[in-house]
Amino acid sequence: MLLGIDHLVIAVRDPDAAATTMHADLGLAVTGGGRHEHAGTFNRLAFLGDTYLELIGVFDRALAASSTAFAVARATLGVLDDGNEGLAAWAAATDDAAAEVERLRAAGSRIGDVAAGQRTRQDGEVVRWVTAFPEIGPDRPPFLIEHEPAGAEWGAEARAARAEFQHPAGGTVRLTGLTIPTHDPADAAARYRAEVGIVGADGMAHVGGQRVHIATSEASPLPIVDLACDGDGPPRDLVRFGVRWRIGPA
Repeated sequence: MLLGIDHLVIAVRDPDAAATTMHADLGLAVTGGGRHEHAGTFNRLAFLGDTYLELIGVFDRALAASSTAFAVARATLGVLDDGNEGLAAWAAATDDAAAEVERLRAAGSRIGDVAAGQRTRQDGEVVRWVTAFPEIGPDRPPFLIEHEPAGAEWGAEARAARAEFQHPAGGTVRLTGLTIPTHDPADAAARYRAEVGIVGADGMAHVGGQRVHIATSEASPLPIVDLACDGDGPPRDLVRFGVRWRIGPA
């Protein structure tokens, strides 16, 4: 089953500089990251419980452009090569990627095969997962990801610590909603239904406890990320990295 939004892929020119901005302007601590050695990309991560924000950049353009196993690298280049920063893709978490792909294909989806991936953390630990990709992009359906439940990021102890982590914004922070702008919401919603089985005719869906809304570009020219903070910090509504961030009380 789909458990919720796993992470948002935000293409940025400099992940380290973006991490500093996230902390200073949004009150979000960026505490992880590493390199996709075979894809030419590297990232910094801001964890919001078991959802996270991935600030991803490119350290080897030729490698990223030729990557066949990691579609996220090409989606990242697609944003950066246009001279922009912003949402490149997003992922939905599943507890059984192989079974989910089988179910979706039986319903007519063209989603790709399950494939293994990994990232080397700054401390040298290797984080592993499996993914399955439809055609991805800023307004395309999410890819699926199942994390290996072990180690410093996805072991039980790490997940428990994340659940209680206090961000500079003033408390624990959770992602509650994602608004995706597109020129043709009806076409985008149809893609979502066909490839991953979510999003109704009204362009709305719930993935786990999180809301996904496909909107017209006129109504929402930028992707909107809604975050809930259980602390007493001030609400925030600002644009950074081609994304509108709205942080309010839980």
